[in-house]
Amino acid sequence: MTAINKKVLSEIIASEHHLTKKEAASIVDLLFDTISDTLKDGNKVEISGFGKFEVRERAGRTGINPQTKETIKIAASKAPVFKAGKSLKEAVNK
Repeated sequence: MTAINKKVLSEIIASEHHLTKKEAASIVDLLFDTISDTLKDGNKVEISGFGKFEVRERAGRTGINPQTKETIKIAASKAPVFKAGKSLKEAVNK
């Protein structure tokens, strides 16, 4: 199994669209920055045929430190979540 990182993604975009690697890297960065900024503002990002990014709030809760067995309080937090769209699910399951 091979993983694709930002560098490889930029190289693919550069070769497919006859761009320099630097131009493609700036496009990839712009895309990720736009998604991040939109989520930070509390909004959702929906990409038709691909999926939806959103932020979900996690309630505070009580946990246990596994080393000391002490009870600890875990603060509430926000977490980004991705839900795959129908087309992506179908493509993966072919």
